[in-house]
Amino acid sequence: MSRIRRIYFARLIGRIFILLLSIILFFTKPEVFAPLEGMRFFDGVGLLHFLWIIWMIDMIAQLVPIQKDLSIGSLKVFARHFRPIREKIHPQAIKAHIKAATKAAFWVLVLWCALIAAIGALHTADVLTDVHLFLITVVFYVCDLICVLIWCPFRLMMKNRCCTTCRIFNWDHLMMFSPMIFVPSFYAWSLFLMSLLVFLIWESCILVHPERFWDKTNAALQCANCTDKLCTQYCQKLRR
Repeated sequence: MSRIRRIYFARLIGRIFILLLSIILFFTKPEVFAPLEGMRFFDGVGLLHFLWIIWMIDMIAQLVPIQKDLSIGSLKVFARHFRPIREKIHPQAIKAHIKAATKAAFWVLVLWCALIAAIGALHTADVLTDVHLFLITVVFYVCDLICVLIWCPFRLMMKNRCCTTCRIFNWDHLMMFSPMIFVPSFYAWSLFLMSLLVFLIWESCILVHPERFWDKTNAALQCANCTDKLCTQYCQKLRR
């Protein structure tokens, strides 16, 4: 198992612990979720503030060209992680690939928006509370790494080889915090707006530098050069 894969598994265990703790506190200490109300984020410091800091740091890490403890799937947005291949690729080929990948990404976005709209409708009907939406966010937080390490349903729609080449890799936080758009508070909207910023920067880079996102133009994304080995279940044969 690669170092980055071990790190991601450790993070998955940590996220599962956070989910279980959040569920326990939901039944035993509901006052812990007070920062979800309006501007009560500034009333004191608690578990939700700890999570807010972790989530903000995670998103900021996707905006700076660091290398340590992050998958190349996330970092391919940066020029320092672009390794142009020797063979010349016609610009039309790059354009065709990005168009096909973007079309698949569009349908993923439509599907996700439909899910979030359903969650929002249940919240409007008072079936789900603000705390329920927070718990759903934490569930998505766990599912994010399950998709990376175990099985990803979006891969079936995107038809990408692995996370390294995934067109929507850095959509994770936007998808995770999308339920927070229905919670009228500083806590919720600050997380959602930050995730939206990460999403917009990612999409802008795809438009300006599509060559960084395709393994036919960026050698760093090819199986032969993979050091992450996150997607072992998909690429074992290719690495033999």
